[in-house]
Amino acid sequence: MKRFGLEGKTLLYTRERAPGGTGSLQFAGSTSAEAEAVLQRADVLLNFHYAIDPRLLASVRRTALVDIDPGLLQYWMSTGQLVVQPHDYYLTTGETVGTPGARFSDCGLPWIHIRPPICLDLWPFTYIPQAEAFTTISTWLTTDFLKVRENGKTVLRENTKRVAFLPFLDLPSHTHQPLELALYLTEQDSEDRVRLDEHGWRVRHSRDTAGSPEAYRSYIQQSRGEFSCAKASCIDFQNAWISDRTVCYLASGKPAIVQHTGPSTYLPNGEGLFRFTTVEEAAAAIESVNTHYERHCRAAREIAETYFNAEQIVARLLDETLGSKIPDQYRPAPARGESGTPGMTDRRDNDS
Repeated sequence: MKRFGLEGKTLLYTRERAPGGTGSLQFAGSTSAEAEAVLQRADVLLNFHYAIDPRLLASVRRTALVDIDPGLLQYWMSTGQLVVQPHDYYLTTGETVGTPGARFSDCGLPWIHIRPPICLDLWPFTYIPQAEAFTTISTWLTTDFLKVRENGKTVLRENTKRVAFLPFLDLPSHTHQPLELALYLTEQDSEDRVRLDEHGWRVRHSRDTAGSPEAYRSYIQQSRGEFSCAKASCIDFQNAWISDRTVCYLASGKPAIVQHTGPSTYLPNGEGLFRFTTVEEAAAAIESVNTHYERHCRAAREIAETYFNAEQIVARLLDETLGSKIPDQYRPAPARGESGTPGMTDRRDNDS
């Protein structure tokens, strides 16, 4: 935290359980009065923790919910699986949230669209033509199950990277390109690990490759590119999802080959970024990248600079939540074939 100027600027709290009540809040390293004073001075609270204690929200003059699970969050809210306290603003990284094409409810809220931001200075272009493996970093088998209704019954559907990757288990036999997965594995995953090995995947533990922010960045920047699959919910909801991890690959100049998660007004497909639906499409994308590697590396970086520049995205976010004006150079690039600032909802238009 010190490296980023945040030493001594963190509030950590726990909530004591109390029968029939909300329980008191206990802050680590500060008193409740000190914490409340910090919150009262804040211009806006960006809430990435959907179930944050409502007393914290009440202490801040402006609140903005930041949806980083597009489709899932709205599904949880609309089915009563998650209660989200009212906020002043609702931001989402989901391109289809609140649009006519969405396959899920907008929960009656005016969603403001943002994109996953990345600090380009911290993720410089790193061209290594001899880099060998396409990689990704991921969980594997988690407790991520989606509660859904099927045939009149409530069932739990597995929503993990495990079920996402298994349909593409044979991909190594369709290419000479080394493919490596840095996964968080436990003893329960030993059989899956054997299956991956037998099908030609390289497997490493994510603890060894991403044990720190520096190691995480180094692993990505030493990779040839990214190959990754998306969770089933992204496919089902068609939310045009792109992960912040993939954006890190792109910013580093690493071409990304990722599973197609629905139509997008701005995400390219075929230059620096490839979106596949089948094993054959994934293999063809790998071949295309390797045939014109430098071109796709530079295209990947250009995608990050054009669509995911943190200076542009955060400026827009603050403009929406604080009402400040942003310089033209910080305005995000428009989507293909459109003018203005597509992919971003103007709250003032929604209120008119």
